Amino acid sequence: MADTFKFELVSPERVLLSENAEQVVLPGAQGDFAVLVNHAPLLAMLRPGVLAVQLPGRTRRVFVKGGFAEVEPDRLTVLAQTAFDADASSAVAAELAISQAELDEAEDDEARFMAQEAVDRLRALQAGRA
Repeated sequence: MADTFKFELVSPERVLLSENAEQVVLPGAQGDFAVLVNHAPLLAMLRPGVLAVQLPGRTRRVFVKGGFAEVEPDRLTVLAQTAFDADASSAVAAELAISQAELDEAEDDEARFMAQEAVDRLRALQAGRA
């Protein structure tokens, strides 16, 4: 069995996922990065995108709208603004509508950039390219 580490995905409301993972690929603000067991400590900002969580025997894909990742050698905690199953088409469609509304109402460049990033990633998910 491959070495694993504790992975937790937390939203403002609750813990969404808490399992032992072999690897997690995250959409970092500076680019995608992977976390394996014994990774060096790191704190990273996340952009909208898909987390690929490699669990023993299966992979889960979770869309996050943004947030932070705290990496320790034996643990990864993701604090997500919004998160849902990336393979659930109804959730993708609903979140795309919300993100499009946020883009239309964005009052500054940072809000506009993050909303556009979410819209682009969600459209790619709908088209099956993510």
